[in-house]
Amino acid sequence: MNSERILQDSITENLIVEKRGASGWVTFNDPGRHNAVSYAMWEAIPQALEAFANDPAIRVVVLNGAGERAFVSGANISQFDTLRSGEDAVQAYEKVAEAAQLALYDYGKPTIARIKGYCIGGGLNIALCCDLRIASDDSSFAIPAGKLGLGYRMTAIRNLVTAVGPARALEIFLTAARYSASTAKELGLLHQVTTVDALDQTVQDYISMISANAPLTLFAGKKMIRQLQQLGPEVDTEAMRQLVMACFESNDYREGRKAFAEKRKPVFTGT
Repeated sequence: MNSERILQDSITENLIVEKRGASGWVTFNDPGRHNAVSYAMWEAIPQALEAFANDPAIRVVVLNGAGERAFVSGANISQFDTLRSGEDAVQAYEKVAEAAQLALYDYGKPTIARIKGYCIGGGLNIALCCDLRIASDDSSFAIPAGKLGLGYRMTAIRNLVTAVGPARALEIFLTAARYSASTAKELGLLHQVTTVDALDQTVQDYISMISANAPLTLFAGKKMIRQLQQLGPEVDTEAMRQLVMACFESNDYREGRKAFAEKRKPVFTGT
Protein backbone atom coordinates (compact mmCIF):
# COMPACT_ATOMS: atom_id res chain seq x y z
CA MET A 1 0.00 0.00 0.00
CA ASN A 2 1.30 3.47 -0.90
CA SER A 3 2.20 5.73 1.99
CA GLU A 4 2.23 9.54 1.96
CA ARG A 5 3.99 11.31 4.79
CA ILE A 6 2.57 14.66 5.90
CA LEU A 7 3.42 17.42 8.40
CA GLN A 8 7.14 16.58 8.44
CA ASP A 9 8.06 20.26 8.08
CA SER A 10 5.81 21.47 10.89
CA ILE A 11 6.16 18.93 13.74
CA THR A 12 8.94 17.03 15.46
CA GLU A 13 10.72 14.32 13.50
CA ASN A 14 9.94 11.97 16.38
CA LEU A 15 6.31 11.74 15.29
CA ILE A 16 5.74 10.30 11.81
CA VAL A 17 2.34 11.07 10.29
CA GLU A 18 1.28 9.15 7.18
CA LYS A 19 -1.72 8.46 4.98
CA ARG A 20 -2.05 4.81 3.99
CA GLY A 21 -5.16 4.42 1.87
CA ALA A 22 -8.21 4.91 4.09
CA SER A 23 -6.12 4.89 7.27
CA GLY A 24 -3.99 7.56 8.91
CA TRP A 25 -0.95 6.43 10.86
CA VAL A 26 0.76 8.20 13.75
CA THR A 27 4.08 6.58 14.66
CA PHE A 28 6.04 7.44 17.79
CA ASN A 29 9.56 7.51 16.40
CA ASP A 30 12.31 7.40 18.99
CA PRO A 31 13.25 3.70 19.13
CA GLY A 32 16.53 4.44 20.91
CA ARG A 33 14.43 5.56 23.92
CA HIS A 34 11.76 2.90 23.32
CA ASN A 35 9.56 5.65 21.83
CA ALA A 36 9.26 7.54 25.10
CA VAL A 37 7.01 10.54 24.56
CA SER A 38 8.75 13.91 24.58
CA TYR A 39 7.16 17.30 25.09
CA ALA A 40 7.40 17.97 21.35
CA MET A 41 5.63 14.68 20.61
CA TRP A 42 2.78 15.59 22.98
CA GLU A 43 2.50 18.94 21.17
CA ALA A 44 2.37 17.27 17.75
CA ILE A 45 -0.36 14.69 18.48
CA PRO A 46 -3.31 17.11 18.20
CA GLN A 47 -1.91 18.51 14.95
CA ALA A 48 -1.65 15.05 13.44
CA LEU A 49 -5.17 14.13 14.50
CA GLU A 50 -6.58 17.38 13.15
CA ALA A 51 -4.98 16.76 9.75
CA PHE A 52 -6.71 13.38 9.54
CA ALA A 53 -10.00 14.80 10.84
CA ASN A 54 -10.03 17.26 7.95
CA ASP A 55 -9.39 14.55 5.33
CA PRO A 56 -12.60 12.71 4.38
CA ALA A 57 -10.57 9.91 2.76
CA ILE A 58 -9.25 8.88 6.19
CA ARG A 59 -11.73 6.58 7.92
CA VAL A 60 -9.63 5.25 10.80
CA VAL A 61 -6.43 6.32 12.58
CA VAL A 62 -3.76 3.88 13.81
CA LEU A 63 -1.20 4.70 16.51
CA ASN A 64 2.04 2.78 16.28
CA GLY A 65 5.57 2.61 17.67
CA ALA A 66 8.73 2.63 15.55
CA GLY A 67 11.03 -0.36 15.69
CA GLU A 68 10.43 -3.78 17.16
CA ARG A 69 10.76 -3.21 20.89
CA ALA A 70 8.15 -0.66 21.97
CA PHE A 71 4.82 0.96 21.31
CA VAL A 72 5.49 3.74 23.83
CA SER A 73 7.55 3.11 26.96
CA GLY A 74 6.13 6.11 28.82
CA ALA A 75 7.07 9.75 29.09
CA ASN A 76 10.63 10.82 28.30
CA ILE A 77 12.00 10.87 31.85
CA SER A 78 15.22 12.56 30.71
CA GLN A 79 13.13 15.75 30.30
CA PHE A 80 11.64 15.65 33.80
CA ASP A 81 14.39 17.66 35.50
CA THR A 82 13.67 20.63 33.23
CA LEU A 83 10.04 20.15 32.14
CA ARG A 84 8.47 18.43 35.18
CA SER A 85 10.31 20.04 38.08
CA GLY A 86 8.71 22.97 39.88
CA GLU A 87 5.01 23.87 39.97
CA ASP A 88 4.95 26.12 36.89
CA ALA A 89 6.90 23.65 34.77
CA VAL A 90 4.73 20.73 35.88
CA GLN A 91 1.53 22.65 35.13
CA ALA A 92 2.80 23.60 31.65
CA TYR A 93 3.80 20.02 30.89
CA GLU A 94 0.53 18.61 32.22
CA LYS A 95 -1.46 21.08 30.12
CA VAL A 96 0.23 19.96 26.89
CA ALA A 97 0.08 16.25 27.74
CA GLU A 98 -3.55 16.49 28.82
CA ALA A 99 -4.48 18.32 25.61
CA ALA A 100 -2.90 15.55 23.55
CA GLN A 101 -4.64 12.84 25.57
CA LEU A 102 -8.04 14.52 25.29
CA ALA A 103 -7.60 15.15 21.56
CA LEU A 104 -7.16 11.41 21.13
CA TYR A 105 -9.83 10.35 23.63
CA ASP A 106 -12.47 12.70 22.17
CA TYR A 107 -11.47 12.11 18.54
CA GLY A 108 -14.38 11.70 16.15
CA LYS A 109 -12.93 8.98 13.92
CA PRO A 110 -12.22 5.41 15.07
CA THR A 111 -8.74 4.83 16.50
CA ILE A 112 -6.62 1.71 16.88
CA ALA A 113 -3.50 1.20 18.99
CA ARG A 114 -1.14 -1.22 17.24
CA ILE A 115 1.03 -2.42 20.11
CA LYS A 116 4.30 -4.31 19.83
CA GLY A 117 6.67 -4.40 22.77
CA TYR A 118 6.66 -2.06 25.76
CA CYS A 119 3.39 -0.25 26.49
CA ILE A 120 4.17 1.40 29.78
CA GLY A 121 2.84 4.32 31.85
CA GLY A 122 1.91 7.18 29.55
CA GLY A 123 2.17 4.75 26.66
CA LEU A 124 -0.56 2.59 28.15
CA ASN A 125 -2.68 5.67 28.73
CA ILE A 126 -2.25 6.63 25.06
CA ALA A 127 -3.42 3.16 24.12
CA LEU A 128 -6.37 3.43 26.52
CA CYS A 129 -7.42 6.66 24.80
CA CYS A 130 -7.82 4.65 21.59
CA ASP A 131 -11.01 2.79 20.74
CA LEU A 132 -9.35 -0.56 20.01
CA ARG A 133 -6.08 -2.07 21.27
CA ILE A 134 -4.40 -4.88 19.36
CA ALA A 135 -1.09 -6.27 20.63
CA SER A 136 1.51 -8.84 19.67
CA ASP A 137 2.10 -11.59 22.21
CA ASP A 138 5.60 -10.31 23.04
CA SER A 139 4.23 -7.03 24.43
CA SER A 140 4.22 -5.96 28.07
CA PHE A 141 2.13 -3.51 30.06
CA ALA A 142 2.43 -1.54 33.31
CA ILE A 143 1.61 1.71 35.07
CA PRO A 144 4.74 2.32 37.17
CA ALA A 145 3.74 5.74 38.58
CA GLY A 146 4.10 4.42 42.13
CA LYS A 147 7.72 3.47 41.45
CA LEU A 148 8.54 7.03 40.34
CA GLY A 149 6.55 9.08 42.85
CA LEU A 150 4.81 11.08 40.14
CA GLY A 151 1.17 12.16 39.97
CA TYR A 152 -1.18 10.34 37.59
CA ARG A 153 -3.90 12.61 36.26
CA MET A 154 -7.60 11.99 36.89
CA THR A 155 -8.52 11.47 33.24
CA ALA A 156 -5.83 8.79 32.91
CA ILE A 157 -7.26 7.00 35.94
CA ARG A 158 -10.72 7.30 34.34
CA ASN A 159 -9.41 5.62 31.18
CA LEU A 160 -7.98 2.74 33.20
CA VAL A 161 -11.16 2.21 35.21
CA THR A 162 -13.27 2.37 32.05
CA ALA A 163 -11.19 -0.40 30.48
CA VAL A 164 -10.81 -2.83 33.37
CA GLY A 165 -13.19 -1.76 36.14
CA PRO A 166 -12.29 -0.32 39.56
CA ALA A 167 -11.14 -3.56 41.23
CA ARG A 168 -8.60 -4.42 38.54
CA ALA A 169 -7.62 -0.77 38.14
CA LEU A 170 -6.67 -0.74 41.82
CA GLU A 171 -4.53 -3.85 41.39
CA ILE A 172 -2.76 -2.48 38.31
CA PHE A 173 -2.13 0.93 39.85
CA LEU A 174 -1.27 -0.03 43.42
CA THR A 175 1.15 -2.84 42.55
CA ALA A 176 2.77 -1.14 39.52
CA ALA A 177 3.21 -4.72 38.27
CA ARG A 178 4.15 -5.57 34.71
CA TYR A 179 1.80 -7.81 32.73
CA SER A 180 2.22 -9.99 29.66
CA ALA A 181 -0.05 -9.46 26.67
CA SER A 182 -2.16 -12.50 27.52
CA THR A 183 -2.70 -11.32 31.10
CA ALA A 184 -3.40 -7.78 29.89
CA LYS A 185 -6.16 -9.15 27.68
CA GLU A 186 -7.63 -11.11 30.60
CA LEU A 187 -7.63 -7.91 32.65
CA GLY A 188 -9.48 -6.04 29.88
CA LEU A 189 -6.65 -3.80 28.69
CA LEU A 190 -6.63 -5.33 25.20
CA HIS A 191 -9.16 -6.38 22.57
CA GLN A 192 -6.93 -8.79 20.64
CA VAL A 193 -3.58 -10.52 21.11
CA THR A 194 -1.86 -12.00 18.07
CA THR A 195 1.45 -13.56 17.17
CA VAL A 196 4.09 -11.13 15.99
CA ASP A 197 3.67 -12.35 12.42
CA ALA A 198 -0.11 -11.90 12.49
CA LEU A 199 -0.16 -8.43 14.04
CA ASP A 200 -0.17 -6.37 10.85
CA GLN A 201 -2.80 -8.50 9.15
CA THR A 202 -5.04 -8.35 12.20
CA VAL A 203 -4.74 -4.56 12.31
CA GLN A 204 -5.47 -4.39 8.59
CA ASP A 205 -8.54 -6.60 9.05
CA TYR A 206 -9.89 -4.14 11.61
CA ILE A 207 -9.10 -1.20 9.32
CA SER A 208 -11.01 -2.88 6.51
CA MET A 209 -14.03 -3.68 8.69
CA ILE A 210 -14.21 -0.17 10.11
CA SER A 211 -13.64 1.54 6.75
CA ALA A 212 -16.57 -0.36 5.24
CA ASN A 213 -19.00 1.08 7.79
CA ALA A 214 -20.93 4.36 7.66
CA PRO A 215 -18.75 7.16 9.09
CA LEU A 216 -21.64 9.20 10.51
CA THR A 217 -23.05 6.16 12.29
CA LEU A 218 -19.67 5.33 13.83
CA PHE A 219 -19.14 8.96 14.83
CA ALA A 220 -22.53 9.16 16.54
CA GLY A 221 -22.14 5.87 18.38
CA LYS A 222 -18.62 6.65 19.52
CA LYS A 223 -19.67 10.10 20.73
CA MET A 224 -22.48 8.58 22.80
CA ILE A 225 -20.19 5.96 24.34
CA ARG A 226 -17.67 8.66 25.24
CA GLN A 227 -20.44 10.74 26.82
CA LEU A 228 -21.33 7.80 29.04
CA GLN A 229 -17.68 7.61 30.14
CA GLN A 230 -17.39 11.26 31.18
CA LEU A 231 -16.58 12.24 34.74
CA GLY A 232 -19.72 13.18 36.64
CA PRO A 233 -20.39 16.72 37.90
CA GLU A 234 -19.97 15.52 41.49
CA VAL A 235 -16.26 14.87 40.90
CA ASP A 236 -14.11 17.65 42.38
CA THR A 237 -11.63 17.89 39.51
CA GLU A 238 -9.69 20.75 41.13
CA ALA A 239 -9.14 18.68 44.26
CA MET A 240 -7.93 15.80 42.11
CA ARG A 241 -5.55 18.13 40.27
CA GLN A 242 -4.13 19.34 43.58
CA LEU A 243 -3.47 15.73 44.61
CA VAL A 244 -1.49 15.24 41.40
CA MET A 245 0.46 18.45 41.97
CA ALA A 246 1.27 17.40 45.54
CA CYS A 247 2.94 14.27 44.16
CA PHE A 248 5.11 16.33 41.80
CA GLU A 249 6.10 18.67 44.65
CA SER A 250 7.06 15.82 47.01
CA ASN A 251 10.43 14.56 48.15
CA ASP A 252 9.36 11.14 46.88
CA TYR A 253 9.10 12.48 43.32
CA ARG A 254 12.63 13.90 43.57
CA GLU A 255 13.82 10.56 44.95
CA GLY A 256 12.01 8.66 42.19
CA ARG A 257 13.70 10.69 39.44
CA LYS A 258 17.10 10.39 41.09
CA ALA A 259 16.77 6.63 41.63
CA PHE A 260 15.70 6.13 38.03
CA ALA A 261 18.73 8.07 36.77
CA GLU A 262 21.02 6.09 39.10
CA LYS A 263 19.35 2.78 38.16
CA ARG A 264 18.57 1.79 41.73
CA LYS A 265 15.46 1.12 43.79
CA PRO A 266 13.96 4.31 45.26
CA VAL A 267 13.53 4.78 48.98
CA PHE A 268 10.22 6.53 49.53
CA THR A 269 9.22 8.26 52.78
CA GLY A 270 5.71 9.49 51.99
CA THR A 271 6.81 13.14 52.13
